[in-house]
Amino acid sequence: MPLLEVKDVTIRFGGLTAVSEFTLSMDTHELVGLIGPNGAGKTTIFNMLTGVYRPNEGEMFVDGQSIVDNKPYEITALGVARTFQNIRLFKELTVLDNVKIGGHMHYKYSSASAVLHTNRFHKAEDIAEVDAVELLRIFNLDSRAQQYARNLPYGDQRRLEIARALAVRPKLLLLDEPAAGLNTGETSELMEKIHEIRDRFGLAILVIEHNMELVMGICERIFVLNFGKTIAQGTPDDVRANPVVIEAYLGEPAEV
Repeated sequence: MPLLEVKDVTIRFGGLTAVSEFTLSMDTHELVGLIGPNGAGKTTIFNMLTGVYRPNEGEMFVDGQSIVDNKPYEITALGVARTFQNIRLFKELTVLDNVKIGGHMHYKYSSASAVLHTNRFHKAEDIAEVDAVELLRIFNLDSRAQQYARNLPYGDQRRLEIARALAVRPKLLLLDEPAAGLNTGETSELMEKIHEIRDRFGLAILVIEHNMELVMGICERIFVLNFGKTIAQGTPDDVRANPVVIEAYLGEPAEV
């Protein structure tokens, strides 16, 4: 059984078909890319996978369970986490608290325990903090745990958002343009980090990205969208050489 199975998913906004008959299957531990021009429907697919939008047609399953009618928090509970094209942190909270919020569902205590600050509350909070610091350490952010998120440099805010998503303990991680705004060195580090977290946590990763160096360098399979339709799929070499993809997205190769 695939970890993620999407079958002929279509969504329309008024008279516009944003995504048409999109199909995707992913197994545990796969690293798959989703590319295409702006407006091709990539983020719309993420929004359907996370319950923000409900498709007009088609089916979506996580671990064999339909998620078409699920609310975002229900899909998160099944092990799906995401980052956003435009960074969405709690900027008035600390770096540490941003990550702790991401993992809140795993630390159980009652409202009364929280109000009264019982032993159960303190124990859960201590465990949450240890787990959050460990995630921050992976991204070299542990020394900034008590800083406000708004004060982090842009690249660190990107990394913090991934750390917060990992706090969900996902089976499937959706990364929406994680290299946006990063320089060449930061992008290279991110490529290594994506491989590291995939292997360390044993999860599957679906990534939207315009940076072709990153996509071609880390993804085992790539799906190419244009005007809401899948125009190609395959290995990076297959996609790079596909004349339809070159015409629609990559551009003609330079003559030597």
